[in-house]
Amino acid sequence: MDLAAKAGWYYYINGDTQDAIARKLQVSRQAAQRLVALAVSEKLIKFRLDHPIAECVALTEALRDRFRLDYADVTPDDGPDVRHGLGVAAAAYLEQLLASQAPIVLGFGTGRTLRAAVEELTPINRPQHRILSLVGNMTGDGRASPFDVAVRLADRTGAQCYPMPTPVVAGSIAEKELLLTQRSVETVRNLATQAKAFVVGVGQVCWNAPIQADGFLDEAEVGELLDAGAVGELISWPFDADGAWIKSGIVDRLMGTRPQAPPASPTIAVAGGPDKTQAIRAALHGGLLTGLITDKATAETLLKGA
Repeated sequence: MDLAAKAGWYYYINGDTQDAIARKLQVSRQAAQRLVALAVSEKLIKFRLDHPIAECVALTEALRDRFRLDYADVTPDDGPDVRHGLGVAAAAYLEQLLASQAPIVLGFGTGRTLRAAVEELTPINRPQHRILSLVGNMTGDGRASPFDVAVRLADRTGAQCYPMPTPVVAGSIAEKELLLTQRSVETVRNLATQAKAFVVGVGQVCWNAPIQADGFLDEAEVGELLDAGAVGELISWPFDADGAWIKSGIVDRLMGTRPQAPPASPTIAVAGGPDKTQAIRAALHGGLLTGLITDKATAETLLKGA
């Protein structure tokens, strides 16, 4: 036991390799390995993670338990703009998905935070995968979205890209029905049923929110959604404070793939910050998500209000 304690100290405190420990204790490398394992099994070594990430790990587990999530990740606060930290964490999650050698289909929302995640992604060659956009990639007047994720992700991975070649909101029901008959749109919608996972943002519905500021909804349309009780949107589909889908004339003209509730495939949201807390909470309460990547302050607020 004395030898095990020494081996544990050398390994965990002094940072020695097992070869170095073997030399110092004058035992074989295999014996040094067994002594280190014995120190742990006999609880001679007690671990304490003295780092801000320790609190994030605890919050991660609390979120997972409280909202019955399959996946959660909480990042340390990163100043007034949490987008960079969320991007790093989301990139790590994406790299796990993309590591698959077997061909997979992945569906993506759009937005600034997801765009930040793609920028943090280590380039990888995965031509066998298919990346698709779950939401239209242009405004009603034909202007392209500057925050489209699918195209940029395909550039970094060599994956096959399937953008949604429509506006976010069709100008009329007749226009929507016509667009739905297009082969390219039908292909994207069919691929969505095969997706291994969806990675999305959570947007707030309020005056001058990104969905309005970026030109996807005009002032009258935002007002209509607010009057209907909308607090947030998931790939453009609005929901109320209970996480229930909103019914309105605008919703009838949405072109994107409507999320399922509860989700049939893993649906991971990457979202944080005080402006989005109400929308994130509503999405969680409505069972619209199976996973969440968020920041420490948002996680604390979500748990306090739960």
